[in-house]
Amino acid sequence: MTAPAPATGPAVVRKMSILDRYLTVWIGAAMIAGLLLGRGVPGLNTMLESVQIDGISLPIALGLLIMMYPVLAKVRYDRLDTVTSDRKLLLSSLVLNWVLGPALMFALAWLLLPDLPEYRTGLIIVGLARCIAMVIIWNDLACGDREAAAVLVALNSIFQVLMFAVLGWFYLSALPGWLGLEQTTIDTSPWQIAKSVLIFLGIPLIGGYLSRRIGERTKGRDWYETKFLPRIGPWALYGLLFTVVILFALQGEQITSRPLDVARIALPLLAYFAIMWGSGFLLGAAIGLGYERTTTLAFTAAGNNFELAIAVAIATYGATSGQALATVVGPLIEVPILVALIYVSLTLRSRFTNSTMSSDSSPPPDQPATSEKGSTP
Repeated sequence: MTAPAPATGPAVVRKMSILDRYLTVWIGAAMIAGLLLGRGVPGLNTMLESVQIDGISLPIALGLLIMMYPVLAKVRYDRLDTVTSDRKLLLSSLVLNWVLGPALMFALAWLLLPDLPEYRTGLIIVGLARCIAMVIIWNDLACGDREAAAVLVALNSIFQVLMFAVLGWFYLSALPGWLGLEQTTIDTSPWQIAKSVLIFLGIPLIGGYLSRRIGERTKGRDWYETKFLPRIGPWALYGLLFTVVILFALQGEQITSRPLDVARIALPLLAYFAIMWGSGFLLGAAIGLGYERTTTLAFTAAGNNFELAIAVAIATYGATSGQALATVVGPLIEVPILVALIYVSLTLRSRFTNSTMSSDSSPPPDQPATSEKGSTP
């Protein structure tokens, strides 16, 4: 029996819920609401910045945890071995995230911001912080492989703890010195990075794993995936929208009062996200990963850990520094660009033939899976 043809991008979009289908509208409204709150409510950004523990913003942490838990609860953890055995996927992800990504951001920052050293440094820091949070939801909305996303994010987390400070020294001090360019340094520690990983990935990952284990043991997989997951699913987007509002509210005054600076910072970021996502998508298609894992590879390559980048920039250069502003502009550009790339990805889905679709990939988020692989209720 032949496999059913994959749904086309427009078909998948039509099957999305109202919340998913009009994601760009909701995110646009959240961005505007955040900007208006940041400009219209005196002292709001100061109040939000004060609500933190050991440098971790509690409102942002709350939004990210709410956003990530439902998606990680969908992961079938008993199928992770199908991802860890995919050497092409793992090697491709490591090369894109830890070789191409930092090098590309370094090149773009120096090419497009040669006269703005503070912003240039901030962007290089953004390029070093690989995504471990929002990529989970981008991948899910684009019907990527959930299990692959969980593994690649975990892999990025390990490398982030081990390599962030080393790469920071290389791209901010060693390499510029060899090239006769201006040098700088960052002030961070493996513990600061590990803390970010434990909070923003560890907590929702443990919650998602325990939910599936306990839910399937007590009620069965069918109940878990057809009853429980649809109930908690919308909270991922609620968490995303809350996070976007908080981000824009925190920096609303700086963004609206320095539009030309924001535009200069945005140019290399736009090029970076487009090139990284395109490189991941083309590479995945070229080596035959199939749509789901190609999509996962592209989004994990394009996303960045903005919370870590912002924390490092503020700790090293100060909250009002140009470096901090550049790291803040990062997610403000990343969010609308990657939302647009979700629709690009879904549109390109029809170009993947049945033979190249991953046989072990998870079903789209809008189609709850039964215990039989490849079938839907």
